[in-house]
Amino acid sequence: MVTVTPKRWADRTRGRVTAASAVLTAALLMFHRAVPDFAVGAGSLLESFLPWLGAAVVVLLVPALLRRSAVALVALLLPVAAWTYLFGGLLLPGSGAGPRDLVVVQHNVSDENTDPAGTARVLADAGADLIALQELVPRALPVYERTLAADYPYHSVRGTVGLWSRHPLTDARLLDIKPRAITESWSRGLRAVVHTPHGDVAAYVAHLPSVRLRASGFASAWRDESAGLLGRAVAAEKLDTVVLLGDLNGTVDDRGLAPLTTRMNVAERGFALSFPAGFPLARIDQVMARSATVDHLGTLPATGSDHLPVVARIGIG
Repeated sequence: MVTVTPKRWADRTRGRVTAASAVLTAALLMFHRAVPDFAVGAGSLLESFLPWLGAAVVVLLVPALLRRSAVALVALLLPVAAWTYLFGGLLLPGSGAGPRDLVVVQHNVSDENTDPAGTARVLADAGADLIALQELVPRALPVYERTLAADYPYHSVRGTVGLWSRHPLTDARLLDIKPRAITESWSRGLRAVVHTPHGDVAAYVAHLPSVRLRASGFASAWRDESAGLLGRAVAAEKLDTVVLLGDLNGTVDDRGLAPLTTRMNVAERGFALSFPAGFPLARIDQVMARSATVDHLGTLPATGSDHLPVVARIGIG
């Protein structure tokens, strides 16, 4: 008869909890779509901060080393591999600028911004071809128009969203992405044709409804409905090349944006976490493209907004 002493039992179980936690982390990374939303929105909430699951590796590494557990250390390779597979490419440097590239800037300027002129100068200094803005309010709009006029002679504003361009704009119109439950005036989308040196591009600017974390769960129904309307508009667009710039109040991993991410290309390089500006946790300011590539995303210096501006290079053709 073999007697299992407390020491032998401790040796056998050493690091098992840490190893199990590592396996669970890897599973959540790779199979996050399997986490149900139900009424509480658990799946979307997880996907909103999915890259941050990588921090669990650092947390779990400490007890693995303290317990000197080979099992736990080996298990930690699973979430490392999963995270690298999903997000490692975003850390790589972008390719060099091409002759058919467009530089675009996306920024929610905040309806509480006390320095619209300074914000506009930061955006103009990026030297972009297109600048998309959200939360434009009547008192600040003339400041943006005046400050950007010299470099961006073409612009269109619909409701609280606007597009400024170095290239001529035509066919600008309101884009109806308002959820049915919103009864008051609500104009947060526009579509225009940009006549670039590389051909015509349909530019969409959008500001989807905010999401809320409540005691009842992650509330995203209005955002999801608006994303569906926007996705259908993009699907119906007759021009081949489409660029979408907007505060979508969701990350590209969030299933709520699937009507867009399944139809359009997202960034191949760059994390560009944009919100909140003081300590960015997620990129909810997005640049997507159809029949074009989003080669690289980055952020610009902070402005008077609670979002950071996002700058991207779009490869056309």
